[in-house]
Amino acid sequence: MLQRLKALFGKTSAAPLQTLESDNIPQHIAIIMDGNGRWAKRRGLPRMAGHHSGMKAVKRITMAADRVGVKYLTLYAFSTENWKRPKAEVEFLMKLPQEFLAMEIKDLMEKNVRIRIMGYKEDLPSHTLKAVEDAVALTSGNTGLVLTFALNYGSRKEMIEAMKSIGRDIRDGKLDPDEIDVPDMESRLLSTGLPDPDLLIRTSGELRLSNFMLWQLAYSEMWFTDVYWPEFSDQHFYEAVREYQRRARRYGGL
Repeated sequence: MLQRLKALFGKTSAAPLQTLESDNIPQHIAIIMDGNGRWAKRRGLPRMAGHHSGMKAVKRITMAADRVGVKYLTLYAFSTENWKRPKAEVEFLMKLPQEFLAMEIKDLMEKNVRIRIMGYKEDLPSHTLKAVEDAVALTSGNTGLVLTFALNYGSRKEMIEAMKSIGRDIRDGKLDPDEIDVPDMESRLLSTGLPDPDLLIRTSGELRLSNFMLWQLAYSEMWFTDVYWPEFSDQHFYEAVREYQRRARRYGGL
């Protein structure tokens, strides 16, 4: 059954850039970057080495997305549940945004990339928050690919907070319950300003959403691969886009 699902949802063979249809590129791609620890374990390395290698894949795939004309790329960097991991691993993960942005911000600026953060900032260490907020401010005038890091993000919390906001407006007489609609809900989500993802990619062979953009992924195409995130190449990325282009999106219609 697992193999049938993987065959249905995704393939791991690489497709060259030339096979893509330039007029059917997904506008927004979201990625669950999974498998860093298992990639490291296979090589007899500590988990931290896997996370560090995964950081390099972020640059690689951002450039690939920009190359094919993707407008929005959202990466699941750290979930609200990831705080349960060992303290040393969490501390290492919290240093990676600072290291990544220090190394790559020049290239991202040259590519006109705009950086966003989507998550709950109050729980982040000050050094992590400063690094990402500095990058957000520095790139705020850029008009190219929007690169969003879902950092300390959890979709259930996001929806609960949105419902609390709606509840307060109803209590204060600002909102009629019968007037609540999809745009009203979406305006209260952390992803406000972003279109819903057209394509979700998850690496490492897992077949679940892990509390990621549950509202926003309602009609997204999904593509799963056995490839671990540190070894996910631009060619794998093109294959995911190519598979997206093979599908017909009907949004419940015929």
